[in-house]
Amino acid sequence: MEPPLWVFGYGSLIWDPGFPVARSVIARLDGWHRSFCMHSIHYRGTATDPGLVLALDAAPGGSCLGVGFQVMPGAEAETLAALRKRELVSNAYLERWLPVRLATGETVEAVGYVIDPDHGQYCGDLDLEAQAQIIARAAGERGPNRDYLLYTVAHLQSLGISDPDLCWLATRVRALGNDPVS
Repeated sequence: MEPPLWVFGYGSLIWDPGFPVARSVIARLDGWHRSFCMHSIHYRGTATDPGLVLALDAAPGGSCLGVGFQVMPGAEAETLAALRKRELVSNAYLERWLPVRLATGETVEAVGYVIDPDHGQYCGDLDLEAQAQIIARAAGERGPNRDYLLYTVAHLQSLGISDPDLCWLATRVRALGNDPVS
C-alpha cells in the first residue's frame, strides 16, 4: 500500500486547496519562511503590472506554520498533476519534498513549493511598504492581489496562526483602498 500523499499549504492552498482532502492538520516546516517574495505575472498580476504572491523562502533557523493536507486516497496522481499545473505555471516555484511536523506530533514528507531565488520573478528584497503598494493595486487572472492577501490572513487567523508581517500588510493594504473582503 502506498503511503499517503501530504501537501504543505502556507498561502492560497490553505483556503483553496483544489484537491480532495482526507485530513488537514496544522503543520510546521523548519528552515523556511512564508514571504511575498515572488512577482505574480499570471494569477494576481500581469507581465506588465506584476503582483506579489507568497512563497517559501529559505530561512536558516526560521520556520513556517501552515497546514498539512493529506490527499484523499486514490486522488494522488490527479492531485500532483493539478498542483503542478497551478504552481509551476512560470517555473518560479520548485517542487520539493519537505519534512513537516504535524500538530499531532507526526513528521511527514509533504510536497511543497519553494521559490527559486535565481528566477526572474524572485523579489525577496522588497520591504513591507513596497509589498503593500504592489498588493493594493495589482490584479490578475484570479482577481485582485489584495484578495489573496486578505483571504490568506483571515484563514491563518481562523486557524490560530500568527504572521505579524502579513497582518501588517493587511492593515496597510486596507488603508490604501477599499476592502472587498469582510
